[in-house]
Amino acid sequence: MLLLSLLFILVFAIVGLIFIPSSQKLIMKQLALGATSTVFVLSLFLWVGFDQSTSKFQFIVDGLWLPMANINLVLGVDGISLFFVILTTLIFPLCILGCWSSIQLGVKSFLLSFLGMELVLILVFTSLDLIFFYIFFETILIPMFLVIGIWGSRQRKVRAAYLFFLYTLFGSLFMLIGVVYIYHFAGSTNFEALSVIEFSSHDQRWLWLAFFASFAAKVPMLPFHIWLPEAHVEAPTAGSVILAGILLKLGSYGFLRFSLGLFPLASVYFTPFIFSLSVLGVVYTSLTAIRQTDLKRLIAYTSVAHMNLVIIGLFTGTVIGVEAAILQSLSHGFVSSALFLAVGVLYDRWHSRVVKYYGGLVHTMPIFISIFLFFTMANLGLPGTSSFVGEFLLLVSAFEADTTACFFAATSMILGGGYSLWLFNRVAYGNIKLPGLDLNFREFMIFLPLIMGTLIMGIYPNLFLQPMHAAVSNLVWSG
Repeated sequence: MLLLSLLFILVFAIVGLIFIPSSQKLIMKQLALGATSTVFVLSLFLWVGFDQSTSKFQFIVDGLWLPMANINLVLGVDGISLFFVILTTLIFPLCILGCWSSIQLGVKSFLLSFLGMELVLILVFTSLDLIFFYIFFETILIPMFLVIGIWGSRQRKVRAAYLFFLYTLFGSLFMLIGVVYIYHFAGSTNFEALSVIEFSSHDQRWLWLAFFASFAAKVPMLPFHIWLPEAHVEAPTAGSVILAGILLKLGSYGFLRFSLGLFPLASVYFTPFIFSLSVLGVVYTSLTAIRQTDLKRLIAYTSVAHMNLVIIGLFTGTVIGVEAAILQSLSHGFVSSALFLAVGVLYDRWHSRVVKYYGGLVHTMPIFISIFLFFTMANLGLPGTSSFVGEFLLLVSAFEADTTACFFAATSMILGGGYSLWLFNRVAYGNIKLPGLDLNFREFMIFLPLIMGTLIMGIYPNLFLQPMHAAVSNLVWSG
């Protein structure tokens, strides 16, 4: 019932928003913030009541849909999906707070899109049926397409929205073909039923490739990354935060849950291919980030680099590697979300994201620069922050799996230090180019939960690793 209550609260909030007059902007914002905050608090009880000793799914919700065809809506949470759900419920109230004053036109539609996105994302991370996973996986494209295309900040926003929509939709068509084949082969699309079925080596490889096309576009991996920088630059701040903080995790979660869980032999077979693509993605996007002049585009490329590092960890075939990949995904959700929110703070004040227009903010915005420095250090993996733990464990597992891949993946830490410190130096120091207007209380409270999450994960990672250990140990294939 706890999982069901999260969904019902969002549904009731959506219905309530529909009936509130469009002129009552403050009431609509308060309702959306109250609903998303309540959902976050309730999601923490999933963590509190979670049984860490078992790899089985918990908080099961089973609903009949097409029982005669053996297709039913089944929801549940295990140690892998638990923290993705909590990350989702944390990010959305922060996004609504972040756009509290910047979104003035179409407030109702904007909030409906965001509440709809949160509802569908929770369903994606908890769905235990392939058909429904695919439906929810694709449904998320609609509200994000609207957010980018309608509330984007520049003239190319419609192009960016279509780029995002078509790239991710095209890849998912192959996954749909794979799901249909699985249903005809096994007579079911229930994940728990499929997990005990052994597909032939030949079938696994073709199905793995079908799912790969969809998940690689979401991560994104090279050469499927073209849509991401464009979408980030054109999206409003809250849209960029959702893209980086949560939507990119759909790809890594899909690889983890389905590619590794259902097709272990194919995953082993394609590991060299994944390592090659991921290492290329890490090095290329890190080098590309260094030459960017737009704040959002720079952080977007760093997101691609970090998520490709996550994929290396997933395919190491070790418990440490997979746990590190999940930990790094969560860390990336905290850090990249905070960096995009920081860019949003600057854009709200001066309506520019060009790096050269900023300088000397350490003198005029000391609180903002202190927070920006903290997340800059977290982004390059400073010990004591969440990114250090994830990256260290990732590189340890990658070294055991493939020394060459580990070497090139480790260059991301050097290149990451280059673009992170270069960006901070340009923004914080030098001549004062703009008048100071430091963070207000609302903006400070947006960053506070992300700071706490980054520090807690960096200082005591076992708090996050322990609940996922049983599920990851059960998932990891042998050989």
